[in-house]
Amino acid sequence: MDKYVENDWKTQLYTLLDALPSDRVISYGGLARQLDGVNARMVARAMSNLPEGTTLPWHRVIRSDGQLADHAGVAEQRARLLADGILLQGNRVPKSYFL
Repeated sequence: MDKYVENDWKTQLYTLLDALPSDRVISYGGLARQLDGVNARMVARAMSNLPEGTTLPWHRVIRSDGQLADHAGVAEQRARLLADGILLQGNRVPKSYFL
């Protein structure tokens, strides 16, 4: 039963992520608040386990303070955000881009 529930929220998470506009970002907590019983750490863990080559816009999920999280793909994340037209201030996405 628990495995079914886990898969259910992840399916909802991926649906929300897929619908994220290309000119906007959202925080891990922002996604979690849209899912019952899910917290930001759970969202971050699910995001880190996305399969390589996924078409989901994982790069648009950032920390609530606008900073890009420290992870192996941060250079790619930065490049993808810039390609989406999201301008960064240092290593931070301005609040004007948040949903």
